[in-house]
Amino acid sequence: MSKKNTKNTKGKIINAAWDLFYEQGYDDTTVEEIIEKSGTSKGSFYHYFEGKDALLGSLSYIFDEEYERLENTLTDEMSCFDKLLYLNSELFSMIEDRIDIDLLTRLYSTQLITKGEKHLLDNKRLYYKLLRKIVADGQRAQEITNHMTVNEIVKLYAMCERALIYDWCLCNGEYSLYSYAKTVMPVFLSKIRL
Repeated sequence: MSKKNTKNTKGKIINAAWDLFYEQGYDDTTVEEIIEKSGTSKGSFYHYFEGKDALLGSLSYIFDEEYERLENTLTDEMSCFDKLLYLNSELFSMIEDRIDIDLLTRLYSTQLITKGEKHLLDNKRLYYKLLRKIVADGQRAQEITNHMTVNEIVKLYAMCERALIYDWCLCNGEYSLYSYAKTVMPVFLSKIRL
């Protein structure tokens, strides 16, 4: 099977699963429904995932898919700050619209206790690659401080985003993640701006 078909099949399963989780809840979604909605087979499902619980770690895939879409909308006219704020606001808007807060909370809790792979911290993800590119471009354009490395700035940025999501989950979504981040992220970014 080619790499593209592998990504498409796995992506179909993940997208179908998260759509169903959002529509009817995690506990009320069956593997059979995921297979049917994704248009794949039982064999394909179990090739990629041991079971429904294994899909909880796939949220980073959904996020990276959104970043891939957003990357194509970035323009050269945007400053690095505009790009970072745009990516943040679009992702947080997508989270509010498409990701059930109980599932997001469950994902964060599993990432805290897992001894295995921490999907959200995988620096090979498109998320981290895109952030490193934007920050490096910002340093070259003298928009961002050179007193910190690209990786240090990216780590702080990602930490800030995770903190906002974590707090939103702790507060059970009683405020708009998107709106709150529009206030907080510019304050954070002002600390690395030249």
